[in-house]
Amino acid sequence: MEALIIFGLIIQWCLIAQLVMPLLLVVAKYARKTRKLRSGLPHPADYAIIVTAYQQTQQLSSVVDSILKLNYSNYLVYIVADNCDDEGLFFDNKRVIVLRPPEVLASNVKSHFYAIEHFKRAHERLTIIDSDNLLDSEYLNELNILFDNGFQAVQGVRKAKNLNTTYACLDEAGDIYYRMIDRKLLFEGGSSAALSGSGMAFTTALYLQCLEKAEINGAGFDKVLQYELLMRNHIIAFAEKAIVFDEKTSMTEQLVKQRSRWINTWFKYTYLGWKLFIASLARLSLNRFWFSLMLLRPPLFMLIGIASICLVINLFLNAWMAVAWMGGLSVFALIVAYSLYYFKADQKIYHSLISIPKFIGYQLLALLKAKKANKLSVATEHYIDKDNH
Repeated sequence: MEALIIFGLIIQWCLIAQLVMPLLLVVAKYARKTRKLRSGLPHPADYAIIVTAYQQTQQLSSVVDSILKLNYSNYLVYIVADNCDDEGLFFDNKRVIVLRPPEVLASNVKSHFYAIEHFKRAHERLTIIDSDNLLDSEYLNELNILFDNGFQAVQGVRKAKNLNTTYACLDEAGDIYYRMIDRKLLFEGGSSAALSGSGMAFTTALYLQCLEKAEINGAGFDKVLQYELLMRNHIIAFAEKAIVFDEKTSMTEQLVKQRSRWINTWFKYTYLGWKLFIASLARLSLNRFWFSLMLLRPPLFMLIGIASICLVINLFLNAWMAVAWMGGLSVFALIVAYSLYYFKADQKIYHSLISIPKFIGYQLLALLKAKKANKLSVATEHYIDKDNH
């Protein structure tokens, strides 16, 4: 019985550590020397901009328009139209190459490699964009600053392009929180920024090296990619001003399907967090250590749910643990508030916070469907709201 109590306390302290980890990263940031980034080199690198589309093409024209307005000239666009009809796939610009795989790929990595195999020239770098993203005009220039300072993998910012429903606002609120703790603070604390699936860039050679032999089915290629990068001693840089505007989930059915895939992915790839944690201790590496702790953190709704239950139980069983849980939850609330303030969240996002319990309810529903997530949907369906595009 005593051993069980000790085990329970260890688990609780590990979860509390996840809540206060952002504060530890702030301490790590100020405890290390911050390197100053020099501006980009005068000769801009050659980029392949890979846009992956699965079944849906209705937003591709907007994506391409935003790319062609980049304040940059040395690039080509490769649209991989996987299992798509011809609607919206005609572009009168030599920089835009539309690729139609003869067989259904239903895989991000396979789409990326299909594009790479059909490169018109040997691009030095590639960046991955979703079929619903819009690019800020300085996107590639901002990526260059990090690349020209020696990094070979860079994650930009995915910012909401639609806040048309409460769920879209809450989706963006969660993204802002993760943007702060999993990207900005991790990178500034001496580790790597977490990859987010799009708005990210790599040297072509490194991307090939990491995933050329990988067998990845379903969602989560970014989880495998970031693991491979850190195991090769690379740091994933965070480009705070390299912005892509991303479509947020605005409908409940869309939300449940997307979250069920994400939850499924977390359970599927948690073992990579443990492997990275062990590797960080075997050969001391703060980059791997901090990143592995982030990978082992449960999805936010699960972490806060468990924390709330533990707080209530400890109010009756262990006053000191109850105080510790209150402290951890207080730190979490402060970090959320600071994240929204720092990234200048829209007022709609603040107003949506009252609906968090309902949002969590849909994520619990997604948890129940997580096991069959990849059978329910392969990619997030996007719906065009004419008032927001």
